[in-house]
Amino acid sequence: MADDSVASPSLDNTDPNVDEDEGEAKEILLMKKRVEEMEAEAKKLRELQAAAEKQHQAGDDASEAMETDDDRQAADDRSVYVGNVDYSASPEEIQAHFQACGTINRVTILCDKFTGHPKGYAYVEFADPSFVETAVTLNESLFKGRLIKVVPKRTNVPGFNSRGRGRGYRGGYRGGRGGGGYGYQPYRARGRGRGRGY
Repeated sequence: MADDSVASPSLDNTDPNVDEDEGEAKEILLMKKRVEEMEAEAKKLRELQAAAEKQHQAGDDASEAMETDDDRQAADDRSVYVGNVDYSASPEEIQAHFQACGTINRVTILCDKFTGHPKGYAYVEFADPSFVETAVTLNESLFKGRLIKVVPKRTNVPGFNSRGRGRGYRGGYRGGRGGGGYGYQPYRARGRGRGRGY
């Protein structure tokens, strides 16, 4: 008897290769979408960073513009030097001590750059130069058990040392032969450091 059964096409039309291709296409689309999101975030971060840098530069320019020689001179004219300050003193305590003299802009306690410990002196900057005279009346007043020294802040001038003399000739031969010169006047050292060992 002949076999009448003919191989009928399968009802399952799913080709495994087609499913794999569709899965890969979906993964590629998801990856592209993620990349686009990451690029958008990176663009936002770049814009934020650029804005922050621009703002920081504007702040630097403003601080540089504020720190001209005239501004420093004006700040020095409104300031007093406070010496013999107790090492445990805080800016708030110094401000409270000078509060009666007038409005205070800033209190600066100088510290050693290596150790970070206070050096024992400070500067008080007032809002107006007229307050400096009032503050100087607190010279030799008692602050945290010490007599403090209060004087107007002096401005350092390049080329001048602490005694106010300009740099220049430091001794040696000043004159020539004959009547016009002062003769030989050697420079004398000031006894700092070690002497020569013989």
